[in-house]
Amino acid sequence: MSAHLSTDDWWLVAAGVTVAYTVAMYWCMPTPRAKRRVLAAPLVGWMYLVPNAVLEGYSVSQTLYFYSCALAMFIVMVVPVASRVASDIAEQERKPWDKVPLNTFALYWTVCSATVCIAGAVFFWPFLA
Repeated sequence: MSAHLSTDDWWLVAAGVTVAYTVAMYWCMPTPRAKRRVLAAPLVGWMYLVPNAVLEGYSVSQTLYFYSCALAMFIVMVVPVASRVASDIAEQERKPWDKVPLNTFALYWTVCSATVCIAGAVFFWPFLA
């Protein structure tokens, strides 16, 4: 499937995923501080991903694939448990000296969905070659 996408197509995919990530994460975060952090994530991702990809010898399409998968993974991990995550973030920011207890369902959801997303990204990786 992805082998048929050109580099220009991957730029469009990456742009679409960036917009979806920004909108979804901004909506999920309860405080201005948390909102600023999620808006900075795509930029930080690029600052880390591009030099790493160049060092590893990945193509532009492969780099955009990694980037798109990473942002999509965060959407899948956070949006379904947004209310729980938001309340935990808000409580932690109100009381930074206290440790907020983990929400068990949100923790399991995050770990399981990240595992499935990573497995999916690895599964589709050979189609880029």
